[in-house]
Amino acid sequence: MELITTNEALSELCAELAKQRYITVDTEFLREKTFWPQVCLIQTAGQEIEAMIDPLAEGIDLAPFYRLLANENVLKVMHGCRQDIEIFFHQAQIIPKPLFDTQIAAMVCGFGDAVGYETLIRKTTGGKIDKASRFTDWSQRPLSDNQLTYALADVTHLRGAFEFLENELVENGRGAWLDEETAFLSDPEIYAQRPDNAWKRLRMQDRRPHVIGVLIEVAAWRETEAQSRNVPRNRILKDDALRELALQGPKDKRALTRLRAVPKGFEGSRYADPLLEAVARGLKMEKDDLPDMPAPAVNRPGIGPLVDLLKVLLKQRSEETGVAPKLIANVNDLERIASDDTPDVAALKGWRYEIFGQYAEALKAGKLALASQGDAVILVERD
Repeated sequence: MELITTNEALSELCAELAKQRYITVDTEFLREKTFWPQVCLIQTAGQEIEAMIDPLAEGIDLAPFYRLLANENVLKVMHGCRQDIEIFFHQAQIIPKPLFDTQIAAMVCGFGDAVGYETLIRKTTGGKIDKASRFTDWSQRPLSDNQLTYALADVTHLRGAFEFLENELVENGRGAWLDEETAFLSDPEIYAQRPDNAWKRLRMQDRRPHVIGVLIEVAAWRETEAQSRNVPRNRILKDDALRELALQGPKDKRALTRLRAVPKGFEGSRYADPLLEAVARGLKMEKDDLPDMPAPAVNRPGIGPLVDLLKVLLKQRSEETGVAPKLIANVNDLERIASDDTPDVAALKGWRYEIFGQYAEALKAGKLALASQGDAVILVERD
């Protein structure tokens, strides 16, 4: 097992990997005590080469590896890679291209919803993953042989899984489906963590302008504090506290003491004044100052039975096509199809329309019926 700890060795490794058709990539990181993930180990492998990179090694410069991630002549294969990409984007403004996410590919190929790595490896290669080192502290040095063996397996087994899924996609003609599903992973806005967008993470039923205004401002304040101090958001204030601040709009420190979700003593901290200033800014916001927000969806009365039929149809089409139901449509999609005349949902677009959407429209229009045949549900066309 090769552990790269010098810039010379890293440059040599990346030069060799750049010759490969594809490389597999994974990371081990910690983020329980920080806002930004701390990458502690990078694992990578080509078809005939494999190694691990120690990003905590003294003087190590990861620039050659980041150039490799941006090299569009080499396919980057990862599993459930959103958090890994977040690390690369934060450290180097890099989003790996081109990209093959085996978790998404597995859903497209009928392996179920969000299939785990261990399950995928077992089903595609028959390999077995030793989980003993999964929850160890990857920031401690030196790393043990058991840790390194576990970590390297994450990219060596992934080679076989990728090649299996790649062949499946060729045989079933669903490569374009995968491209469509992974396109969103290349959007920088997913990883940018902009404070002015932090409020979007919080669900708020009350949409009065002053309530949303305060929510926007206090969420941005918390995000800025968490990022600058590099601590988890909840170390500053929990989500429930932000919602309560938005609803109550406290104007002074005494009012802060009456809020149940705000920790006792917070009013005496150095953060109280900046927080109250954020609340004051939010209270002054007018309706025209607020960002555009989609109107809350309202279901038409009496659609419950149709939604239930659509759920059965979704399960039938999932089993028929071997695509995970979660990837095709969710309950909100089904409710919109049942309730709206022209629903704008993913289930009625692209490849989803081909395998589900057109049948959903026909069912809603009375041109399609569901019936049982033996133990199966079948589709029956109606005049």
